[in-house]
Amino acid sequence: MSVNVLYKTSAKATGGRDGTAATLDGALDVKLATPKELGGGGGAGNNPEQLFAAGYAACFIGAMKFVASQGGPKVPADATVTSTVGIGPRSEGGFGLDIDLAVSLPGVPKAEAEALVAKAHQVCPYSNATRGNVDVRLAVV
Repeated sequence: MSVNVLYKTSAKATGGRDGTAATLDGALDVKLATPKELGGGGGAGNNPEQLFAAGYAACFIGAMKFVASQGGPKVPADATVTSTVGIGPRSEGGFGLDIDLAVSLPGVPKAEAEALVAKAHQVCPYSNATRGNVDVRLAVV
C-alpha cells in the first residue's frame, strides 16, 4: 500500500519519558514526565499516551467531517471525541496500547451517529495505523 503524502512533520524527543519533545518547526514544545503508574515521579509534564490520545481525538473529528462531506450527516460544531489511551504489558511480551473513543454528536440521531463513526473509523489515519494491532472500542455517547 502506498500513501500519497500531502503533509509531513518531524518531532525530536530528548531524554525519553522524562525529557522533552518538540516539533522541528517549533510549533509544539513539551516537557515530558513519566506517570507514577509506570514507575515515574509524575509531576509536571506530558507523556506520549496523552499526546497520542489528543492527536487521535482531533484526527477522528477530522475523519468524521470528511465522511460528512461525502454525504454523511453534518458534524455539529460542538461534536467531541474523548480518547482514552491505556498502556501496559502485553501477554505476548513488550508493551501495548488499549484505546476507547467516546464520540458525542449532539443533535445527530443515534443510528446516524453510529454509522458516521463506523465510516470515520475506516478512513481515520490513526484508526488505520492501529487496526489489527490495538484494541480500539468506539462508543457514541
